[in-house]
Amino acid sequence: MSEDFLLDTDDLERRMDGAMASLRTEFASLRTGRASASMLEPVTVEAYGQQTPINQVGTVNVPEPRMVTINVWDKSMVSAVEKAIMNSGLGINPQTNGTIVMLPIPELNEERRRELSRVAAQYAEHARVAVRNIRRDGMDQIKKAKDQMSEDDQKIWEGEVQDMTDRYIKAIDDALETKQSEIMQV
Repeated sequence: MSEDFLLDTDDLERRMDGAMASLRTEFASLRTGRASASMLEPVTVEAYGQQTPINQVGTVNVPEPRMVTINVWDKSMVSAVEKAIMNSGLGINPQTNGTIVMLPIPELNEERRRELSRVAAQYAEHARVAVRNIRRDGMDQIKKAKDQMSEDDQKIWEGEVQDMTDRYIKAIDDALETKQSEIMQV
């Protein structure tokens, strides 16, 4: 390979890792019928004039497989936490006992499972698009430097970027398949 051109494959790989990490975070927020503290990560509460993550207004616990509790630190914030959960689209009705907000996780019906599976597929497609955009950036860098390298070197670099892209797309597909089987499991 040419010494004049050096593609920063570490940067491309780091960015693709970022797309995978984002996908994992989005998948963690999808509930699978089991209680998980991570399902509340996308929920924010109107606290003291600004949007605050729910884990910064109370302690989130999972005492039972079908129950999540939030021990709200400031009693005046309990109703705001309840409202945020109801408006979050999680499909959970909170129950309050003093400063503790309990979230009983109902069984998922077949229709809700299919809907969550479609949402997971959308998250995976967004991750695939992100990886393809990173691939395009890498290919553009190679094309811009084509006068600095031979045609063979260009093919080698393009092959390397394509192999990396294929690896990440396969990892996304595998993660989606795992998540969908988790969601559909009764």
